[in-house]
Amino acid sequence: MSQTSDASLPLAAAVSTGHRSRLLPLTLTALGVVYGDIGTSPLYAMCECFFDSHSVPPTHENVLGLLSLIIYALLLVISVKYVALVLRADNQGEGGILALTALVPNLGGPASKGAPRLAVGRPVLIALGLFGTALLYGDGMITPAITVLGAVEGLEVVTPLFNSYVVPITVVILIGVFSIQRFGTHRVGGLFGPIVIVWFLAIAALGVMWIGRAPQVLGAFDPSHAFAFFAVNGYMGFAVLGAVFLVVTGGEGLYADMGLFGRQPIRLAWFALVLPCLVLNYLGQGALLLTNPDAHHTFFMLAPSWALVPMVVIATAAAIIASQALISGSFSITRQAVQLGLAPRLTIQHTSAREMGQVYVPRVNWALMVATVLIVIGFQSSSAMAAAYGIAVTLTMIITVLLLFIIMTERWRWPVPIAALVMGIFLTIDLAFFGANALKIMQGGWLPLVVAIVIFTVMTTWRSGRQIVAERLAKRAVMLEDFFASIDYLKPARVPGTAVYMSAQTTGVPMALVHNLQYNKVLHERVVILSIVTVQQPHCAPEERVIVEDLGRGLYNVRLQYGFMEDPDVPHALLAAAKARGMKFDFQDVVYFLGRETILVTRGDGMAMWREKLFVVMSRNAVRATAYFRLPTERVVELGVQVEM
Repeated sequence: MSQTSDASLPLAAAVSTGHRSRLLPLTLTALGVVYGDIGTSPLYAMCECFFDSHSVPPTHENVLGLLSLIIYALLLVISVKYVALVLRADNQGEGGILALTALVPNLGGPASKGAPRLAVGRPVLIALGLFGTALLYGDGMITPAITVLGAVEGLEVVTPLFNSYVVPITVVILIGVFSIQRFGTHRVGGLFGPIVIVWFLAIAALGVMWIGRAPQVLGAFDPSHAFAFFAVNGYMGFAVLGAVFLVVTGGEGLYADMGLFGRQPIRLAWFALVLPCLVLNYLGQGALLLTNPDAHHTFFMLAPSWALVPMVVIATAAAIIASQALISGSFSITRQAVQLGLAPRLTIQHTSAREMGQVYVPRVNWALMVATVLIVIGFQSSSAMAAAYGIAVTLTMIITVLLLFIIMTERWRWPVPIAALVMGIFLTIDLAFFGANALKIMQGGWLPLVVAIVIFTVMTTWRSGRQIVAERLAKRAVMLEDFFASIDYLKPARVPGTAVYMSAQTTGVPMALVHNLQYNKVLHERVVILSIVTVQQPHCAPEERVIVEDLGRGLYNVRLQYGFMEDPDVPHALLAAAKARGMKFDFQDVVYFLGRETILVTRGDGMAMWREKLFVVMSRNAVRATAYFRLPTERVVELGVQVEM
């Protein structure tokens, strides 16, 4: 699928190539998509610091100490680590942990036959990247649950009559959010930015109002209060870090959405609006606690009684937007995983003719909906969910730092001591947050770990299974010289038209072609042996898309290269190849031959029996190659082949 117009480029490229006039609109849109998660953290973060089982009493010293920790967590983790540093690690403008993993330099040389490009290199680092990706699915389940539930809980402040209706209302809202995914976010995307701006300005105004009543909270900018907090509270001070961490959840979202907006809009939105508004609101909640230590719902109690219901409405809208960002991110990750050979082919629908990145994956959507609803019903409150939320994000951040160290030393050529110092600082912070969250594993932190282990197992099983199948087929492959010898011996009839034989191998002759010659004794006038390769970059340049080799005797070896953010379109690419090489294809007379593999589970040197059975189940439920590669169904012939695992 050749990309030749500006419309096919990521939005980030539009900014970087001089479209400065789009900076403000992109910044506005980025506010709605990128900062919904971190922007809704004030709903529950302060409550967890003071009114959770692992919390401290809201004394004057504790309030200032925790506010100091919150302020410097936002500055160090988000401003310095993510906004200033991690956003530099772009893969052709794309971000996210899979894109970062694909940047890790390979040591093993070229990819083995039939193996995904991501499968070679440093096994431990690649495994870490895959596990981090799996953790993001857990984040995609928990974020909609905790943000929407945290917003709806504001009704309990309005009147206790709503107490028994909070969970049902949350479930209805979540079902509605997932039900509209198939229509795409582009229809309502223009509303996201303005709504989130209203949200940030509102929470800043509430914060300023309460800071005026207790201006001593401004002393929290002195970091000595943070150190004093640990000195006074000891173990409990460390435990409460798990709640402090909630203020920086969403950091990975900044990086994952870089491909949609670019660095500049994300950075401008953070420093110009998001950071100041968040700090003001947290200071306001601290001021409220200084004047009223029993204010359990610190966020909603900032608002005067007449503004409670409007704030619940705005908070719910912001929570839905935050959920939308994580749901869309799960779709994008799935698309990348399929392209990189980490997941079976799935139905991927494009919901916008303008933006390539807006996709919808039905199976992932409904699985997330079921999981999210069950989480809400099971945990019942945002407070109970907080432990499950933190463990997934802290692990992802740790993995990002470890991968970033490799990028700093081997791609950016930083001196190792400097890179180690930077990594050591951020790793110390992340490990402290992880240790505090690990104390709550039995209270819910186990949930994202179980989800990540299951998804990691699925991805590695699929990747290993496809590699084993490719190796089995490669052993049975017929070399080109032997195939030409068979042609000379059999002297098959050459029939008009073009036959395209799709192959997972880049060398040898596909078994479907060998079988057709052996049993039917015919060859088409033109024969194309077609292989598709996913490269370790988001997009492949049009001039690098197609590689054509004339093998002689009417045979051509064609290799199509796609980035992991692109969707294969075989007929379109073949048409471009024919024009480029002067080949006269009549595309009304092309037949596509596919090898349909039947996987047999056997006891041997493959995978464990249970993993082989899992692989067979995934293979049977994968989307057919005909639909995935956009082949005309009336011109496809499938030839079966059995493969023993």
